[in-house]
Amino acid sequence: MKTVVMKFGGAALQTPKHFANVAEIIAAKEGRIVVVVSAMGKMTDSLASLAHQVSQNPARREMDMLISVGERISMSLLAMALEERKIPAISLTGSQSGIITCSHHNEAFIEDVRPTRIERHLDEGKVVIVAGFQGVSGEKEITTLGRGGSDTSAVALAAALGGEKVEFYKDVLGIYSADPKKNNQATLLKKLSYKEALAFSEFVIHRRSILLASKNGLPLHVLTYEKEQWKEFPGTWIAPSATPKGPVYEISRRACRRAS
Repeated sequence: MKTVVMKFGGAALQTPKHFANVAEIIAAKEGRIVVVVSAMGKMTDSLASLAHQVSQNPARREMDMLISVGERISMSLLAMALEERKIPAISLTGSQSGIITCSHHNEAFIEDVRPTRIERHLDEGKVVIVAGFQGVSGEKEITTLGRGGSDTSAVALAAALGGEKVEFYKDVLGIYSADPKKNNQATLLKKLSYKEALAFSEFVIHRRSILLASKNGLPLHVLTYEKEQWKEFPGTWIAPSATPKGPVYEISRRACRRAS
């Protein structure tokens, strides 16, 4: 049975009503389902602001401990929403999911993914919900992946699990020729190569996740979380190239150490 990784950003998880909508989208999906979530709305920004009200220069380690909480709130609430609908689900942090990173706090890179626990729960028939944006270093420290981290988490997990594709549910209809929030003349694009997608990625999905998908030949599907729009606007596909699958890690262990 194919594994599909679904990623929901903060805009899709703003309120309890949003969680109900996401649960309905997941409930309609077939196969082995892994869901990667971001923090609700602007929670990460709010947590960072809170830190700077307490300290002018918060320690990077403590910032990771703080801001990683946002995704944990999302994962547990979504698990509850699914269980309410009689859909077996379990939430896991990045470290519980086997996302191993370098030790560079706030901007860590993925070195390896060991999804043993995820696979066990999938075999049990559960939807596995993973907190994006975070992992654990070799020193057992909680780390965060920086901007676009949840998108990168989703692609890394799909690669490690032999996933069929990654679906990104956003507050836009797909990828446009320009940022639709800034340019009302932007054109919705149906299909892109990885190279083409990199030119439009920053306001939709982060380039780190596209580069990692390219290394592993993973198709990406970007679409709106407003499911009533799907028939008219089925989203944007980012097609794999003929490049052989590469490693799950983003950069070498040696480079990670330099970065820290």
